[in-house]
Formats: sequence, structure tokens, C-alpha cells
Amino acid sequence: MVGSGVVTLVIAGIASLFMAWAIGAGSSGSTPFAPAVGANAISVMRAGFFVGLLGFFGAVLQGANVSEAVGTELIGGVQLTAIAATTGLLVAAILVAIGVFTGYPIATAFTVTGAIVGVGLAMGGDPAWAKYRQISALWVLTPVVGSTIAYTTARLLRSERTSEGVVIPLLGGFVGLIIANVKFVIFGPPDVSQSVAETAADALSLPAVAGFETGRIVVSLAVAGFIAGLLAWDVHRDLDAGQRHFLLALGSLVAFSAGGSQVGLAIGPLVPLLDPFEIPLVPVLVGGGLGLLAGSWTGAPRMIKALAQDYSALGPRRSIAALIPSFAIAQVAVFFGIPVSFNEIIVSAIVGSGFAAEGGSSVSKRKMGFTVLAWVASLVLAIGVGYGAFTLIDTVS
Repeated sequence: MVGSGVVTLVIAGIASLFMAWAIGAGSSGSTPFAPAVGANAISVMRAGFFVGLLGFFGAVLQGANVSEAVGTELIGGVQLTAIAATTGLLVAAILVAIGVFTGYPIATAFTVTGAIVGVGLAMGGDPAWAKYRQISALWVLTPVVGSTIAYTTARLLRSERTSEGVVIPLLGGFVGLIIANVKFVIFGPPDVSQSVAETAADALSLPAVAGFETGRIVVSLAVAGFIAGLLAWDVHRDLDAGQRHFLLALGSLVAFSAGGSQVGLAIGPLVPLLDPFEIPLVPVLVGGGLGLLAGSWTGAPRMIKALAQDYSALGPRRSIAALIPSFAIAQVAVFFGIPVSFNEIIVSAIVGSGFAAEGGSSVSKRKMGFTVLAWVASLVLAIGVGYGAFTLIDTVS
């Protein structure tokens, strides 16, 4: 029985690596630097190289929340078996891989979530309605909030009534507030993620005022002020260079966030299988991160080109506008442990920033229509195929 369990775990692990490769080649590998490539701030191949490295570190440092949610919170009443996990991962990976090779960005979170729910229901599990409501709320709000923020930011950067020398540092300060409060597993007690602001606040030991954590606020403002000041100096010295540096920094943050979110889609189904073998989660996160890295280096350039050139002719301003909400939404998803598609995040933001120029004439509406259809179809198809595939396997075995 032990030998059989090890074999099935190994098979599930191979399926997980295949899924990680497909995600790295598609969602997490292509989306973070697509706006920067579209703005000619970095080449396609160089973007694929850096996004792979950053995604790996994000997977290791931030991947636990989403991994545990995908593995244990999508279905109730049953625990995923190795066969169920393998079936769900293979169904999702094949659908994502089809999207990679056809040039259409399949929403990875839709596909993985649908496949795991499908196999879970086929096992006789109960729908986890509370988690579904949480997930669907983020999925529905992402295009609305992301495109709105991107549109507003792009208009602000393009307005003749505002100075980019002032707006860009202010935007950098906003990003700094988020960075200061992003949680990492390397901070805080064992098995507890903690932010830079929380860690530094503990060291400062400042008293709370009116219920507010003074130390955390002070540290957050200090980080925001430092980044804003650095950007102010950079754009004052050379506006174009400052824009490019800010854009590349944002792309790096989004790539890191992509690793933290997307690795959970690949290794999450393995989480229920680890306890019987006393396998800690961190080594599995490392393996998933390596799978993302391999996918980014081997398959991402095609999708980066598709997003950067087919969806919108982006310039530096609209690229910055697209990446800011992408980073913020990604970190919200990581914090709450919600599987979310980076294709949905970044494409929505690209469209929002694209509409800021000439009423959206630079946005391919036909391409967007097919993309939205692919998102919806991937969820429905993944549920159906996952349910049918596991039912067939269970019947045959």
C-alpha cells in the first residue's frame, strides 16, 4: 500500500510540474512584462528570462495561501486523492497548453478551479459555496476595478493639467504602501507570513493610537516616501529614463506576484497528499517555482508577443497604468488565498489603459471578444471534462 501511494504521489507530482510549465508559459510567464514589452522598455526574450526568475521567488515566498485554498477549500466533504489530483491537473494543463499554442490566453485560474471542482464533485464531494462566492466576487470585480483604475491612471498621466514629474512619484508612493504590507514567509514566526511593516513595527514598539497600529503606519509611510522620493529624483534627472525604470520595476513586482499566486494552481491539488508522507510545503513550492521558471523560459515569449502587440499598442504611460492595478489585485488575491487568472488581470488593465487613448481605438475588440469567450468556456469545459474524466477512470478501475 505504501509503495502504491508513493507511485500515485509521483504521478501527481509529474502532472503538477506539467501544469506549472503550462502556467509559466502562459499566464504567469507572459502577462507581467507584456506592457513593458509593448512600450519597448524591454525585449521579449529578456522579459521571459527575468519573469521566470522573479516568478520562482514569488512562488517560494508567497505561494502557500493560494496552494492551500486550491487543495483544501474548493470542495467539501471529501479529500482529493492522488488519482483525482492527477486527473484535475492534466485536464487543466491540456486546456492551458492549447491556449498557449493557439495564441489565446486561457484563464488559468478558471481552468484549474473548474477541473478540481469537477473531479471533486465526481468523487461525491459537496460544493464549497462560501469559497465560490468569494472567488466569483474577485473574478467579476477584477475587470471592472482593474480597467477603471488603469483608465483613470492613464488619463491622469496623459493630462496636460498634471505634471508627470509629480504624478509618477505619487504613484510610486502608492505602490510603496502596498509593498510595505505584502506578507512574506521569511518574516515572522515559523509557518506565519508577515509584512515588512509588521516586522519593523514590532521592533519599534510604538504605542497604538485610537486603535491604529502606529508603528505599522509609520513604517508604511516611510517606505512609500522613500520610493516616491527616489522616483522624483529619477524623473527630474531624466523623465523618459524615470518612466522606463518605474515601468520595469512594476513589471518585476507583477512577475513576483504572479509566482506567488499561480504556483498554487499547479501544486495546490497536491496539498492533501503531503500529510501522510510528512512532506513540508516549502520544498513543493520550490518544485512548483522551478516548473514556472521552465515554462517562462521555454514558452512565454509567444504569449508575451500576443499580449503586447495584439491587444493594444501600449506606450510607457499606459503600460504603467496597466501594471499598477495588476500588482494591487494580485496581492489581494494572494492575501485572501483566492485563485485568480493573471490573464484576466492584465488584459483587463491593458484594455482600460488602452481606452484612455482615442476612445479605445488601439484596442482589438475582436480579440477581446474571443478572449472573454475563451475564459468562460474554459471554466465550463474544465468542470465538465474533469467530472467526466474522473468518473470514467473511477468506473474502469
